[in-house]
Amino acid sequence: MTSSAVLRAALLGTAAGGRSALGVAGPVLTSPTRRPARAAALAAVAGELVADKLPATPDRTVPPSVVVRLASGAAGGWLLARRDGSEWLLPALAGVAGAAAGTLGGARWRRVAAPRLGALPAALAEDALVLALAAAAVRATPGVPAGRPPRAR
Repeated sequence: MTSSAVLRAALLGTAAGGRSALGVAGPVLTSPTRRPARAAALAAVAGELVADKLPATPDRTVPPSVVVRLASGAAGGWLLARRDGSEWLLPALAGVAGAAAGTLGGARWRRVAAPRLGALPAALAEDALVLALAAAAVRATPGVPAGRPPRAR
């Protein structure tokens, strides 16, 4: 296991703290999975990107939401490690830690930015950031195509 796997899992967890679907969707969308799984992951991300802007959407810091975000971060770290052929425990824990930071940091960002920028621009800026974090996290390991674990030596 490399420090790269832990860092990438933490980045993906941070993205999951912002938009919970990204923890699982990121690895699914960049792995050679079946089309229905990719379609479901894409629908989950798109749905969350829309739902996040609705006034009836609960705060991300309420207990059920926090648990989902932490679980998504852990699952994302595990999926990345599995895909890359790494040990899974530290990446899963890094995913949880990243999700906690992303949940609290994202909530703080929205509280500070929304009055200054407006609610929608603040939410869209957060969307851009978490999508970029997820994209960076799921990029292929150098020398290993995305979705293919390194060969055993």
